[in-house]
Amino acid sequence: MTITVGLDVGGAHLKVARFENDALVDVRQFACPLWKGLDNLGLALNEAVPLLSGAEQVAVTMTGELSDLFESRQKGVKILAESLTAGFGQKARFFVGQRGFGDAHAAKTYPDDTGSMNFLASAQAVGRRRNTALFIDFGSTTVDIIAVRSGVPETLGLSDAERQATGELVYTGLTRTAAMGVAATAPLHGKWVGLAREHLATMADVRRVLGDDLEGIDVHATADGRGKSLEASFVRLARLFGSDSDAATPAAWRVSAAYIREAQLGSIVDGACLVLSSRSLPHNSPVVTAGIGAHEAAEVSRRLGRTSESFGQILGLEGELIMSATHHAPAVAVALLLLEAKKTPMGLG
Repeated sequence: MTITVGLDVGGAHLKVARFENDALVDVRQFACPLWKGLDNLGLALNEAVPLLSGAEQVAVTMTGELSDLFESRQKGVKILAESLTAGFGQKARFFVGQRGFGDAHAAKTYPDDTGSMNFLASAQAVGRRRNTALFIDFGSTTVDIIAVRSGVPETLGLSDAERQATGELVYTGLTRTAAMGVAATAPLHGKWVGLAREHLATMADVRRVLGDDLEGIDVHATADGRGKSLEASFVRLARLFGSDSDAATPAAWRVSAAYIREAQLGSIVDGACLVLSSRSLPHNSPVVTAGIGAHEAAEVSRRLGRTSESFGQILGLEGELIMSATHHAPAVAVALLLLEAKKTPMGLG
């Protein structure tokens, strides 16, 4: 049996996909708060040992170099590449964007092509299976929106700075984003209330108030370091309004939360429209959804008047693997790309 593992090393999460004989068998997410220290990567990898065991090759993509643990993105790529190679040796193969796969030396030689390219790995995997599509990956922190034409991802830029200016990267996430960064005001008791510009509540709180089940999805600490019960989320949401949770009914707070969610979805629709305005995709081209917010990306596709299908569905997966592969698409995609690259060798060493 041959075992290939895909890693998506982020600044907040480690996502791991395990393939046995070219078939996906497991995908999981582990908390990995790199901003608190590099040892957190080691702790996350230790938790992931059941998925890593026996791996003959480990495909790696990353966004963790963006963590403020590192003084620069280039330094972050270097440290992460060296750390992972120390752990996996020559089994570690880094996704160097359009250059393909390479070893740690290649990753450090081309840091701009290595860092923050997980979106490209996913979009390339989509392009292998859908000739034209709009790929939307709604994660915990950001949204990637990539047009795929003739089986090839078409982007106006590859760096975060370029993509933030084109709608291809919308810096808003399903759970970790501070609610104050999504809306400046929200309705309460028939009035528009200016929201406090403090990190008092996150979009995870907004979604819990709206009834979403975030078990296993929201794995990081809350804004106040307290619990994740519905009641605690009401308390944090109310603080944004300079109030206490008992100052309004649960129904009233849900209206306020719904408005904030609408503001977030609107920003994603705006990004998608900007991308579509620069890329002529046939109207019947589907939206391929991914990320822990794939269900919300499907709602975006409805507002765009397009059909949607999930990343796990286009891979032909079944059962729970459909959702887990969809939620953690880059880890699955980078492993798939490495498996394909091994059949038609082209690499950087």
